[in-house]
Amino acid sequence: MNDVNYVVITPVRDEELYLEKTIQAMVGQTIIPQQWIIVNDGSQDRTGGIIDTYAAQYPWITACHRRDRGFRKAGGGVIEAFYDGYARIKDAEYAFIVKLDGDLSFERTYFSGCFERFAQNPHLGIAGGTILNDVNGKFLGEPSPRFHVRGATKIYRRECWNAIDGLVRAAGWDTLDEAKANMKGFETCTFEDLILIHYRYTGAADGTWKNWVKNGRANYTTGYHPVFFILKCILRLVQKPFGTMSLGLLWGFFSGYLDRSAPRPEKELVRYIRNQQMNRLLFRNTIWK
Repeated sequence: MNDVNYVVITPVRDEELYLEKTIQAMVGQTIIPQQWIIVNDGSQDRTGGIIDTYAAQYPWITACHRRDRGFRKAGGGVIEAFYDGYARIKDAEYAFIVKLDGDLSFERTYFSGCFERFAQNPHLGIAGGTILNDVNGKFLGEPSPRFHVRGATKIYRRECWNAIDGLVRAAGWDTLDEAKANMKGFETCTFEDLILIHYRYTGAADGTWKNWVKNGRANYTTGYHPVFFILKCILRLVQKPFGTMSLGLLWGFFSGYLDRSAPRPEKELVRYIRNQQMNRLLFRNTIWK
């Protein structure tokens, strides 16, 4: 697997504490990417300088700098930055495209291990390793269905990427891509034994309340069935922080109906997602297995 052509795009904002960990992990890979585009999304710390330093040292690293929009734009902002990087791909002859966060570390065989799994399963369209969050020095995972690949580390087979027509520029993008891939006949999964350490866990930059509101809006954007969503909120009532999680989800979800500018996927995909969710409630086979 030493001849795999892949392109990596890493949107970052104010990641001076962790970005070099990710760069060192990537530089040490047994399979170096064809191009790695690191997008500085208006950082106010040393992030931009760190990117420039390594881009000058390694010709396969491309620095991309965006102007500061003045605030962190949850969900859609990272995809806007991603597509600024996407526009700077120099050679379109790649087999895989990767969306990778800039606050991760991983073993030198991470990408070679992932590509070996892709080679073994030609139907695999989207995959990535298991994320462990660094929470006060303890590395903890987050439960998620096997078909779901965390947004911090997404590897797309070129054929799947073309079939799903890229990513939606809104919260929920990292579920819509998988749902659409499955609808198109591809498989998606997380490799349980290939580990990445996430130093700034998902939602840490936004705070607990904003994070759950964002997740609720993502559920709206994804086209969740209201019955499935309400049951999800009821289950969250018994999880810490008690009540906050469910209230944030509810506000984010139902505020989407009041915001006419909120994006929604195509009707065919909404039908597919809702059928999958109702089948799950009826204990039938679904992408959740």
